[in-house]
Amino acid sequence: MGFLYVPIDIMTRKRLRDLGYSVGRLPTGRHNAITDVAGVRVGYATVIADAPRIARTGVTAIVPNDGRIWDRCLFAGAHVLNGFGEMTGLAWLNEAGLLNAPIALTNTHDVGAVRDALVTAAAERGFRQNHMLPIAAETCDDGMNDATAHHVTTRHLFEALQSAAGGAVAEGNVGGGTGMTCHDFKGGTGTASRVARAAGRDFTVGALVQANYGGRADLRFDGVPVGREIGLDRVPTPDWGGLKGAGSIIVVLATDLPLLPLQCRRLAQRAGLGLARVGGFGHNGSGDIFLAFSTGNVLPLGSTTVLTGLAMLPNEEIDPLFEAAIEAVEEAILNALTMAETMTGLDGRTLHALPYDLLAEAMARYRRRD
Repeated sequence: MGFLYVPIDIMTRKRLRDLGYSVGRLPTGRHNAITDVAGVRVGYATVIADAPRIARTGVTAIVPNDGRIWDRCLFAGAHVLNGFGEMTGLAWLNEAGLLNAPIALTNTHDVGAVRDALVTAAAERGFRQNHMLPIAAETCDDGMNDATAHHVTTRHLFEALQSAAGGAVAEGNVGGGTGMTCHDFKGGTGTASRVARAAGRDFTVGALVQANYGGRADLRFDGVPVGREIGLDRVPTPDWGGLKGAGSIIVVLATDLPLLPLQCRRLAQRAGLGLARVGGFGHNGSGDIFLAFSTGNVLPLGSTTVLTGLAMLPNEEIDPLFEAAIEAVEEAILNALTMAETMTGLDGRTLHALPYDLLAEAMARYRRRD
């Protein structure tokens, strides 16, 4: 039996590589983030309050095309590993293969409000479609957040869109990831990227995750069974009172390689392999939903002429893209864990951040350090 670990002070949190660890073999992009794919922006609104009701939640906006996504569509596809979750617009996305609005991530009870806010945002920009089916996805933060208070509103989605920017991306307790749990540690938002070469050209693939899944014993860092080394006897998790099941994860992948919708769906499937490397396996009670889009073709919304000049990656050259996506998803989840801070939320529950000293102890036992 180990000792009970309760952090006394939370220092500035660090990403996986800043702690001296890495996963995979491919190099990262400049920011090691989904924003390394040119034109992709990320913005947040984080809602934290103790009165009148506990709020530990928010919304994350992923905005492609430097904001010109409302009328300049991209090819996209999605995959459901396990369906105990929600991503609005999913049926039409996989039917038509087109993305023409920002992607928004939030909590379970506010996914409807965020979806409606995306429609309002389109209308305010002059895109008044009678058939708009935007993508809003969720994971459940009801252990930390008083979800029935419906804290996330149209204003917060607008704030996330307004703040969306390229470059470095905030991680951990931000946006839709604010109140999330991952492998019985504090989880949340994470991102990573990879650079590789396929069909004679360099490309980037980036991942952003909202990680809220998994049991402690299954957690792995670069193959090391960290979750078994840092058991619940050492760092406890709250008594969720039946609220928490196996949790969920949303993964968004972006690449600058030209892909057709079916290829985007194939790319989205590979997110499940990155998840498996960390210790997720699609529990019955988990919503594991993945979306991938490509910036390699841009299509005008509502075009009535034959579109020419479309490009695609040959399927025979697609393996490097799959490998890059798997590595990016794996590292994005680990960044969510290493960047998240200890949080006290609903009913006084405290969810502990992953302790760096115990992580180092576990990794050293298996001699894993760069």
